[in-house]
Amino acid sequence: MIYLQLFLSFLQIGAFSFGGGYAAMPLIQDQVVNLHGWLTATEFTDLITISQMTPGPIAVNSATFVGLKIAGLGGAVTATLGCILPSCILVTLLAWLYMKYRKMAMLQGVLGMLRPAVVAMIATAGVTVLISAFFFNGAVDLQASNISVRSILYFLAAFLLLRKTKMSPVKVMVLCGIFEVVYYFITLLI
Repeated sequence: MIYLQLFLSFLQIGAFSFGGGYAAMPLIQDQVVNLHGWLTATEFTDLITISQMTPGPIAVNSATFVGLKIAGLGGAVTATLGCILPSCILVTLLAWLYMKYRKMAMLQGVLGMLRPAVVAMIATAGVTVLISAFFFNGAVDLQASNISVRSILYFLAAFLLLRKTKMSPVKVMVLCGIFEVVYYFITLLI
């Protein structure tokens, strides 16, 4: 039964997550955190982080991670297949249709109207990840005990390094990881 739930959940994610991985994050969160409770909000944030650090699409990495956590290797395979099946079918169909009707003005208009919706989905995903990173309880609550000052400082430092020095994102991630390890060992000594 869990295999069927995993397959159907990620089949929905694969079928309705237009615009790539960031656009899929609200759908993934709704399925794995809100609907099924397979992950907590904190675990979901960790999932996004792990999905970013590993090669491959976010949705596929998420499906594999969640499937493995919930039902082992069989769950990982089932969730991943559910996630990629709609894309395989849809891309084949769309490629055929696009090649046949690519000069049609209405098709170009529809593609133009999808762009703002995709941007909104990506922005929603980004704000969701920021909120869960900056606030311990995963909700905007401006009490000092709920704000992760260290996360905000890491964010600002990473943002400045990426924008002002054009440092590689991989180097910025490694640097933040090193600072966190140093912080951890300093807190052990104190």
